[in-house]
Amino acid sequence: MLKSVATSTEKPTQYSPEEWAIRVDLAAAYRLVAHFHWDDLVFTHITARVPGPGHHFLINPYGMLFDEITASSLVKIDMDGNKVEDSPWPINPAGFTIHSAIHAARPDVECVLHTHTLNGVAVSAQKNGVLPISQQSIFVLSSLAYHDYEGVALREDEKPRLVADLGDKRALMLRNHGLLTVGRSVAEAFQAMYTFEATCNIQVRAQAGGGELITIPQNIIDTAQAQARAVTNALGAQLLWPGLLRRLDRIDPSYRT
Repeated sequence: MLKSVATSTEKPTQYSPEEWAIRVDLAAAYRLVAHFHWDDLVFTHITARVPGPGHHFLINPYGMLFDEITASSLVKIDMDGNKVEDSPWPINPAGFTIHSAIHAARPDVECVLHTHTLNGVAVSAQKNGVLPISQQSIFVLSSLAYHDYEGVALREDEKPRLVADLGDKRALMLRNHGLLTVGRSVAEAFQAMYTFEATCNIQVRAQAGGGELITIPQNIIDTAQAQARAVTNALGAQLLWPGLLRRLDRIDPSYRT
């Protein structure tokens, strides 16, 4: 598991240093989703696995806007959706269904990030899904799966199909619904979503232009992961996350509380 780079001098005593670091990173992710205008009022969700025994994960307090979320306000729940510590806030039942399924099936995943952005939903409604028409798209297409729409994600019987469709991929397009990414850290899931969202934005704009689109050959897509490792010196999300936290600290550091 990748280590968090978040730090805070105000760690409450009831949390281990490892859990507090994850809480700060997850609160930062919620603030960044709001900053980039990916939030949908209170109706999307990001979760992170709590280190240690217990199979617990953290989710947003349902009803709190994403730019209000703090490390200590995150709600800790078990795989059955039960709160394991006191919180005055409920949790999003659809968020629990999607995220608990993935956390249970993918022990390699620390963070699951799901959005309902306008461009993301627009592309999810297109029969051909993500098109290989941008540099950003090749990184998404190299690890992308699709899951057909079954209504609001409330039913337990959808979980096996969701997990089977995701498989070992990093990105999942929820048809007619939105985007989902997973990562070995909050930073990794966030970087994957940034690229996924940019891919959808570019696609919608390119299609709106009305001209013939140039597609990227499959052999280039097949080497996308190697290209990504080369350009980041294999550091990936670790390069960008400290800078994003510095940006948040300049705007409003209260996510760390």
